[in-house]
Amino acid sequence: MKNLQPLTPTLVATAALALSLGLAACSDKKADEAKAATSTSTSTSTSTATPSTATTSDTKSKDGTAQSTAAVKPALTVSTVAPQTRKLPISIAANGNINAWQEASIGAEVNGLRLTQVLVNVGDVVKKGQLLATFTGESVQADVAQAKAALLEAQAHALDAAGNAERARTLQNTGALSTQQINQFITAEKTAAARVEAAQAMLNAQNVRAQNTQVRAADNGIISARNATVGAVVGAGTELFRMIRGGRLEWRAEVTASELSRIKTGQPAKVTAADGSVVNGKVRVVAPSIDAQSRTALVYVDLPVHPSIKAGMYAKGVFTLGEANVLTLPQQAFVLRDGFTYAMRVEPNSKVTQVKLETGRRAEDLVEVRSGAKATDRFVSSGAAFLADGDTVKVVDMPQTAPAAPAPSTTPSTAPAKTQSTGAK
Repeated sequence: MKNLQPLTPTLVATAALALSLGLAACSDKKADEAKAATSTSTSTSTSTATPSTATTSDTKSKDGTAQSTAAVKPALTVSTVAPQTRKLPISIAANGNINAWQEASIGAEVNGLRLTQVLVNVGDVVKKGQLLATFTGESVQADVAQAKAALLEAQAHALDAAGNAERARTLQNTGALSTQQINQFITAEKTAAARVEAAQAMLNAQNVRAQNTQVRAADNGIISARNATVGAVVGAGTELFRMIRGGRLEWRAEVTASELSRIKTGQPAKVTAADGSVVNGKVRVVAPSIDAQSRTALVYVDLPVHPSIKAGMYAKGVFTLGEANVLTLPQQAFVLRDGFTYAMRVEPNSKVTQVKLETGRRAEDLVEVRSGAKATDRFVSSGAAFLADGDTVKVVDMPQTAPAAPAPSTTPSTAPAKTQSTGAK
């Protein structure tokens, strides 16, 4: 006992640390044993309570291909349409002005007279020779009377000269008058006759001038412009009225050089007025030359009288060249994307394929399909703009082929039944 020495502080700390580590190791070992026991118990209870779940998982692993693929939800319910062969007219579209076939300018033929009466206005239908306006005629009638008096005077002088010449001829062989005197009487006779003709011409001119105080229609037609004003004093040649001869109008269509050779005289044309009215016309003549600036030529189409067609109107129209059988689709089936025309073709697996189409003529709501489609194809009839290439759709009008009877292993509703029966076993 004498050899025992007191413990130093270092030894005391070391012993305490060792004791602490030993206690922690024992605690961890007990925790691991408890956790292992709990896991074993849970596994046993799960295996005993739900044998069907394990069987189901095993069944799913055997039928992995069928059970892992879920049903794809359709992007849209659509109806389909097939290209139809229809007869569409072969036509050439053009634009142009509507003008009068011919215009007549009706003007004043007298100078310095006052306009006293205007009888027609713009839009009036007139007949050839119908009175349109009148000028004052007092001074003209005075000139006519003066011309008549001059004619009577000339006739009297002519009658006297003719008598003198006749007597001179009877004395020609007697020698009572010289040859020179006889010739003078004969010349006086001819001069007097010429003066009569001059006076008659003057009277005729004054009569024409008197007639020109009445302005009359030169042809049947429609008054398109009026410049006449009552009380105005106009000069000769001043335009008083402008008239559309016969009321005839024509459509002067502008067509390109490549299209000009396809248009012939007598071919029908349909002109659409500004209010949508369609008027049937006929090609009267094709221009013999092409404008060097615009590189277009004019085609003159005769039009019937129609209340919607007015001179000066700008109208569009088509020239009908014939008919042809072509594939067509409704306009609603087309989609415009990136500057191209597409349609959504429905495949047998109910997926859609975006098909690029080349279109042509249009007739009402039908559009010609020149390339990209066949008569056996089926396309989405409407709503194609909401679909993308590869989308799945539900078709409501396409005839479906009866599906084959599915194998039990590939049917989702059958697999759970087999799992339960297996669990029962």
